[in-house]
Amino acid sequence: MASPIISVTEFKAKAAQILAEIKVHEHTVVLTQNGKATAVVQDYEAHQRLQDAMLMLKLLSQGEADIAAGRTKPQREVFAELQARLESTE
Repeated sequence: MASPIISVTEFKAKAAQILAEIKVHEHTVVLTQNGKATAVVQDYEAHQRLQDAMLMLKLLSQGEADIAAGRTKPQREVFAELQARLESTE
């Protein structure tokens, strides 16, 4: 589904209504100034989900790079190191 495109002027005039629609329908709105796209407005929860997804993709990419470069350890070694750290802080 394509995002609705509206001018900043229209957004200012109808901000409360547009924000309510964004929250209910979970879509984004593209704002334009002088006919050019300049901003995107979206529901906060949708923004958070997008940020979380981007972080997960970044972590996956870093993990793949670590594997390719041979920067790995056996799971039991990692857990043993974590256990030792926990015990040293008690």
